[in-house]
Amino acid sequence: MKVSVIGTGYVGLVTGSTLADLGNQVVCLDILEEKISMLNSGKSPIYEPGLDELIKKGLKNKNLIGSTEIEQNIRNTDITFICVGTPSDKNGNIDLSYIKSASSTIGRALRDKSEKHTVIVKSTVIPLTTEEVVMPNILKKSGWKRENLGIGMNPEFLREGSAIHDAQNPDRIVIGFADDVARKTLKELYDPYKCTKLECSPRTAELIKYASNSFLATKISFVNEIANMSNIWGIDFQEVAEGMGLDSRISAEFLRAGAGFGGSCFPKDVKALAAAAKNSKVESLILKATLEVNDIQPKIIVKMAEERLGVIKGKKIAVLGLAFKPETDDVRESRSEIVISELIEKGANVVAHDPEGMPNFKKLIDVKMTPTPELATEKADCVVIMTEWDIYKNLDLESLLKRMNGNVLIDGRRTLNAKEADKVGFDYKTIGLG
Repeated sequence: MKVSVIGTGYVGLVTGSTLADLGNQVVCLDILEEKISMLNSGKSPIYEPGLDELIKKGLKNKNLIGSTEIEQNIRNTDITFICVGTPSDKNGNIDLSYIKSASSTIGRALRDKSEKHTVIVKSTVIPLTTEEVVMPNILKKSGWKRENLGIGMNPEFLREGSAIHDAQNPDRIVIGFADDVARKTLKELYDPYKCTKLECSPRTAELIKYASNSFLATKISFVNEIANMSNIWGIDFQEVAEGMGLDSRISAEFLRAGAGFGGSCFPKDVKALAAAAKNSKVESLILKATLEVNDIQPKIIVKMAEERLGVIKGKKIAVLGLAFKPETDDVRESRSEIVISELIEKGANVVAHDPEGMPNFKKLIDVKMTPTPELATEKADCVVIMTEWDIYKNLDLESLLKRMNGNVLIDGRRTLNAKEADKVGFDYKTIGLG
């Protein structure tokens, strides 16, 4: 099938490269020439394990190409995926400006096309967006009759750091269709996948995505709240989590306590769903609490450091981990941003390290960074681990302690073994360990 993908961000690149790997003819479209140049040279504009290799493979077998010639390439394909950003405004409401722009571009492109065409929204959008924003905009700009246009919504369920695996081994595919044209096109496109395929309306597909992310975010905040109780009552939350996870209704997934969730999805999606509910005069108390607990967690990390150091002002504090999770360079809504901002505000001399996230984090806070964790922790009074990269899991704790001026080790992600850290001589503290 001939496929065009609008947007060469995280979702667009993974969608395009994996569909090309299935044998489809895919063109990834973007207005930014530098991103398209990188793509056509075999390099991904973002860090995602396995993505560079998949892009190179697609280019080599001529199933994948990037282009800034957007309208022409849309006309030459059977199906177009909208994979543009849907950021939040200051009140948490979803910003649909990129969605509107993409749908207008598609509409203009289809003016000169006579064959049927299918447009699928893959960006995360609030319910009714596909039917009440995207479809009318395309029809207006194209001048098409409704029966010639296939419209659908097909949410992605990709985890940064394992997105290629998730795309190639989905546990379910949600096919939201507004007509039989979109339904047949998506069924044909996804026929190679043997997982469960749920067929529904576009608005249902839109809410499935938001409900899924919001539930997982709520689970994380609930776990962190229980872990905070564990700190006070002298209980090891890992043992609590183990007992909870044995219940098949709960499962062991997303039961890790820590500094809270971040990234491009959970914070934005919870805010957008809460805002959409408020605009529709529906109370969303759980979503509000989920966000409030998540905002508290990184501040607890700072408080732990302050309690152990006594005075933060003038102390050197090494923060290890800037990306919101390992195996990504994504620093959006990173909990490290809150921790570092508060430490600097309190007068700390902060030095940071991250294997992939430093260039992106530098755009948020101009903090001193080092090329290795060893340099960052040299003569540090306190070390704070904020991302569970393997390089931090495998730290030589004895060597780390010798390099430091102090012995305070705050583990914001429960990355290390607490007993080993205590044995070496660290004043070790983490969330959920009383």
